[in-house]
Amino acid sequence: MRSFSDFGNDLYTGKRSNDFVGRQKTWYAVSAILLVLATIGLFGRGLNIGLEFRGGSEFRISSVTNFNSFEARAKTALGTVNPGSNVVVTKTTDTVRVQTEKFQSTLQTDKVKSALAREFNVGVNSISANTIGPSWGASVSQQAITALIWFLILVSLVLAAYFRTWKMSIAALIALAHDLVITIGIYALAGFEVTPASVIGFLTILGYSLYDTVVVFDKVRENTQEAEGNGRLSFSQAANQAVNQTLVRSINTSVVALLPVASILGIGYFLLGPGTLLDLSLALFVGIAVGTYSSIFIATPVLADLREREPAMQELKKRATRYQATQARKAGTDPSESDQGGTDDAGTRDVVHASSRGGGTASTGRPVHRNVQSGPRNQPKRPPKSKR
Repeated sequence: MRSFSDFGNDLYTGKRSNDFVGRQKTWYAVSAILLVLATIGLFGRGLNIGLEFRGGSEFRISSVTNFNSFEARAKTALGTVNPGSNVVVTKTTDTVRVQTEKFQSTLQTDKVKSALAREFNVGVNSISANTIGPSWGASVSQQAITALIWFLILVSLVLAAYFRTWKMSIAALIALAHDLVITIGIYALAGFEVTPASVIGFLTILGYSLYDTVVVFDKVRENTQEAEGNGRLSFSQAANQAVNQTLVRSINTSVVALLPVASILGIGYFLLGPGTLLDLSLALFVGIAVGTYSSIFIATPVLADLREREPAMQELKKRATRYQATQARKAGTDPSESDQGGTDDAGTRDVVHASSRGGGTASTGRPVHRNVQSGPRNQPKRPPKSKR
């Protein structure tokens, strides 16, 4: 059974290839569906904005042993202090978290703690209270947007300077926007709470997605320079070869990144409960998975679509078409030579001219196999005449 390393070696050498760039319409269709679902989630259901952004009071009830009708019981307890208040109740392994409107006085907060303690049969000391104003969340949001704008500007400049073309910057930014919208859309559809830790996770996954895309683009540049020199591959073919050559690396990097994040996510969900660790790991897990998809299926096909319109790339495509047609014609019309001679790195037959062997047929210019001898000994013998 072939190992994964053999599979990666076949992809790198070209023995095996997947047509990622040629099937870009399929990947665009898949991404379009995901983007539509994300848009429905964002504008239909909306984001579940955390307490830090909208402001309010939060109560955490620890050491809970009876979770029967925990949501109704929490709302009943809050109703005795502040009737008609908007209450959001969630739970983990042994903790119930209650979020409600901001209480203006410490007296009201103490009354809610006492009511929750009686309802869940725990001590008052087992209940923690936290009050946050909306101005703090607004400040965090503004700083996050400012950081995102500067990040995109600097990324565009660095990529344009490094790859010497703005089109790679545009393709990378399209992939980044693709990742961000889908990740936020998943949050909206699943009802995950958006907290400051989630925002930090969103910014972090943009860097990860960009890293994976730059690795592929660097190989695209290398293959394109080689193709422009020998004229054997078009830009799309060179780009597709680059994706195949970096595919195993992208998969390995993503798996190595996802495993510890998944472990932290499990610990945060099952043991620690809602908090910064859970919010951050959830955003990272979703973002890394989406970023890996975009670097393989979106970024490079978009780049190929942009660059194939350039006159130089169109001319390269014509050269590659002529070269490939010539090779196919040779392989189809003279199969005997392919059986006799080996192939070099360029895939051409291992032939030499007779002049290099000292033969008398140098004026013809026809190739002769290196194992063929020149001179009279190479002439076919005539069959003996039959005696009458």
